[in-house]
Amino acid sequence: MPMIADSAELAAFCQRLSSAPYITVDTEFMREKTYYPQLCLVQLAGPDEARAVDPLAPGMDLAPLFDLLANTSVLKVFHAARQDVEIFLHLSGAVPTPLFDTQVAAMVCGFGDSVGYETLASQLAKARIDKSMRFTDWSLRPLTEKQIQYALADVTHLRVAYEKLVRKMEKNGRIGWLSEEMAELANPCTYRTDPENAWKRLKPRSSSPKFLAVLKELAAWREREAQERDIPRQRMLRDETLMEIAAHHPSGVDELARTRGLGKGMVEGRMGAAILDAVQRGLKLPEDQIPKPPERVELPRGLGPVVDLLKVLLKMKCDAQGVASKLVANSADIEAIAADDNANVPALHGWRRDLFGEDALALKHGRLALGFCTDGRKLRLVPMEPAEAPCVPSPVELD
Repeated sequence: MPMIADSAELAAFCQRLSSAPYITVDTEFMREKTYYPQLCLVQLAGPDEARAVDPLAPGMDLAPLFDLLANTSVLKVFHAARQDVEIFLHLSGAVPTPLFDTQVAAMVCGFGDSVGYETLASQLAKARIDKSMRFTDWSLRPLTEKQIQYALADVTHLRVAYEKLVRKMEKNGRIGWLSEEMAELANPCTYRTDPENAWKRLKPRSSSPKFLAVLKELAAWREREAQERDIPRQRMLRDETLMEIAAHHPSGVDELARTRGLGKGMVEGRMGAAILDAVQRGLKLPEDQIPKPPERVELPRGLGPVVDLLKVLLKMKCDAQGVASKLVANSADIEAIAADDNANVPALHGWRRDLFGEDALALKHGRLALGFCTDGRKLRLVPMEPAEAPCVPSPVELD
């Protein structure tokens, strides 16, 4: 069917979908030239109907779509939802709710870390996704029938994938495992960048307080300008240029113009004045407002082998249970557990503790050991009595 390019037709379609238990949703967008993604196409499907919506059509009113996305009686199903949700939050001021992300659900069901839609559609819906339209400029009109059908495939096969994932999680008792991840996706703060915290996106090359103070003010200025002008932050000023300015904190136009990546023509106008003002604000920043460099956590001596063993255990447990290890714990979590039995990490709470955390602590304290099965190919957990696991100091600890 042709794209919906009329507000009345969109309202009628959304009204029909409002009685569905769930809808699948996807978007096509462009953001190479803008700070905020430019919405170019919306794909929607209920159990029996799928249509593409043209948000660029003259006079198109997307209010019925936003009302549908806010309808709490209809579950919104996305795959890798973050960018789609960010778009709807920016345009409507609200996160679609309730929502379900099939990429996260697939991680719970043993499809590995961050599984792609093509893989999921192939394995669950037995569908072959045509990748030839992957680099389409979705802002151009008219779209061809082939382009529209390609876009609709992102929501039609998603219906089958969603239903199969739910059945599998219900059978395994894992529906509740998604709640933490869905809560993060539903939190508007997940998608908003506070200019005052924009420096945290960077990788500072110095821990000097003066450098960090100036970098904070420069990054905040760039973020506000990029948002106001709706252009990518890197087009405003590249990260490397911000670092260079923060390192040398120029006091005038001539000094600023010598910065690599800038020229005198760029700095003699309003932009140059704004950069120099940001530098001065950074230099005058009160001590209690100066950013602190991320603390580098050093493992206590001798814990390296413990970390290595816990990583082996994590892989072993997740492979056995068919869960993506990324969803259970990351390297920082493992190091925290190695150093502290009461570390405040997800792996020591809820279902993650049941799956991995308890055994991690038992392995750490010698109540469990890792051994090979009789075939010499697979690992197994071996219960240990404390007396059977004497502590032999490592060479590092003997120094």
